[in-house]
Amino acid sequence: MMIRTLFCLLMGAAAAVSAELPVTQVVLYKHGLGFFERAGTLGPGESARLDFDAGEMNDVLKSLTIDERGGKIAGLRYDSLDPLSHTLEQFPFQIGGAQALSAMLDQLKGARIELKFGAETVTGVIVNAREIAASENQPAREQLTLLVDSGDLRNLDLGAAAGIRFAEPKLQQQFRDYLAALAAARSKERRSVYIDSSDAKERQVTASYMIPAPVWKSSYRLILPETGKPVLEGWAIVDNTTSEDWTKVHLSLVSGRPISFISQLYAPRYVARQSAELPEDAAARPVLHGGAYEQDEKSADGSGGGIGSGHGGGVGPGARQFDSGMLMAPKALPMRSPATFKEMRPAPAPPMASPSSIVAGASADAVGELFEYRIGQPVTIKKNESAMLPFLQDTLETRKLLIWSDHSSEHPTNAAELTNTTGKTLDGGPVTVYDGGAYGGEALMETLKAGDKRLISYAVDLGTRITTAFDSKQEVVREIHLNHGMLRIKSATEETATYTARNVDQKAKTLIIEHPLRPGYTLLSQKPTEKTADNYRFEVALAAGATKTFAVSEEHVDENSYAVTDLTPDIMMVYIKNRALSEEGRKQLGRIADQKRQIADNNTSIDQAERQVKDLNTDEDRLRRNIGSLNSVSGQQQQVQDYARQLGGLEQKLTGLRDRQSELQKKKIALQHELDEMIGALTF
Repeated sequence: MMIRTLFCLLMGAAAAVSAELPVTQVVLYKHGLGFFERAGTLGPGESARLDFDAGEMNDVLKSLTIDERGGKIAGLRYDSLDPLSHTLEQFPFQIGGAQALSAMLDQLKGARIELKFGAETVTGVIVNAREIAASENQPAREQLTLLVDSGDLRNLDLGAAAGIRFAEPKLQQQFRDYLAALAAARSKERRSVYIDSSDAKERQVTASYMIPAPVWKSSYRLILPETGKPVLEGWAIVDNTTSEDWTKVHLSLVSGRPISFISQLYAPRYVARQSAELPEDAAARPVLHGGAYEQDEKSADGSGGGIGSGHGGGVGPGARQFDSGMLMAPKALPMRSPATFKEMRPAPAPPMASPSSIVAGASADAVGELFEYRIGQPVTIKKNESAMLPFLQDTLETRKLLIWSDHSSEHPTNAAELTNTTGKTLDGGPVTVYDGGAYGGEALMETLKAGDKRLISYAVDLGTRITTAFDSKQEVVREIHLNHGMLRIKSATEETATYTARNVDQKAKTLIIEHPLRPGYTLLSQKPTEKTADNYRFEVALAAGATKTFAVSEEHVDENSYAVTDLTPDIMMVYIKNRALSEEGRKQLGRIADQKRQIADNNTSIDQAERQVKDLNTDEDRLRRNIGSLNSVSGQQQQVQDYARQLGGLEQKLTGLRDRQSELQKKKIALQHELDEMIGALTF
């Protein structure tokens, strides 16, 4: 306890002489990290202490930079954090979750222990400890077997002990340290980083680092006046969730999402080593060394590098509301290191009139691929508080129109077409629209780069109704090609969607119809105003109180392939008569069709000959059965002779038919060979 008390006193003394480094600059990003800069004076031999949550230490150790002027920094040190599992491995016992006391004591066999049972104190060495299950006569209990100083073995009921104490001070301290380690692992106490110096000079010290921080949020007001140019007003919502106040800090807001990740640098890392032992003394055996067949050559030294990029945007004020001299013109700048942010603080902007009586005292600048808004005046935000800071007030090229994108509704939506003419990037966020001095609706806007254009919808227009009618024409063959015996046919189907828009209001409107972009479909005549990844956009002018129809025709082309050998002459004639087929193709397909007809006619003759042969064979079998049955009957010789003459005539016919079958088969082979040659040479 004395050592622990002395340690606390020493730490308190160190804290008393620690220099203060207040927060002077904050840069918030869109990817969950914030850049913080602290600056102050470090006296001779003085140390500065920076306090962080334990969960922030990985990012601090990854990003911390120190900039000093006037002396030298001796080094940095910080409160370490050993992994709990590694810390607990050093103890001779382990305490598991919901573990019984007997199970813990059983790990300490041989340790001396004192147990109090009323006025009696029993001291001895632990032999074992165990749980005894409940029986009919006794409940479950825990029992300890102890070798007492007299040499006897005693079984003691742990549940009856009023107190248990380790007799060895070292083991008692280990038990306390074990519990302290468990308590520290659950603790979310702060960790400290110390900046030490052994120099005898005073110096200015700046510490910069990145830690997790809430992302800043954009919120816009689009003011559409009855006369004059529309104005876009931007507010930044900033949250201070740190444990200290931000007092007159220089605040910057960066749009974009740099790549960031968590690397485990805070907790000590241990590497398992391989076990190695000397070999046992044994008889040596021959060693066979493999022969080399290639020798590596030393390569020249090279250096590698990487680049990172982000994307995003920002906004800045325009000439209508502000003096152009108060703002820095946006320009491409190289990526700056965190330590140089302090060199870019703009002068405070003089207040000027605006449509909503606010002054957006922020300037905008490109930072590599990102975009930065710098608040002109120092900002004060108390801990656990948030603030809304105006960062934009600029005229914006805006066009009011209607857009119909939700085809499940008959009404389009009121929309505004925003063209970013500010020369800056507008960060994404919600937009509240005020139309003619009244609330008009709300919309969401994605990040809008300079010169880009975006549509935002903010209300349903009940004064316009839209219906759709669909029509489809019969499939038409467009192209016929043949190569290597395969007939390729391209056919097209025309589909038309006719949109009918009824404007019941007595004022003219401009309507944008979003027509789905479908793979495999091609527009026939219309030219869209715009094309997105999913839709065509067509602009239609609606007169006051009028109805207008707008038709969108598309063509879908299918391509099918057929083997010419599988086509019948009748099917081929359909393609031969098609106007899409060339004259040469018509002639070639005609010859193929004629050849197929000859083959078909020859096959018909072969089938007829086979049927005739089958009929004659049937007649011969009948005559032979009749002759066989009459030979055993007397007086039937004349009939037998008649049957024999008929049988001979059938044989002559069969011989002629078989000769014809042979000729037809030869002709079939010849015709098929000619067809194969014709198909092989066929191309158009």
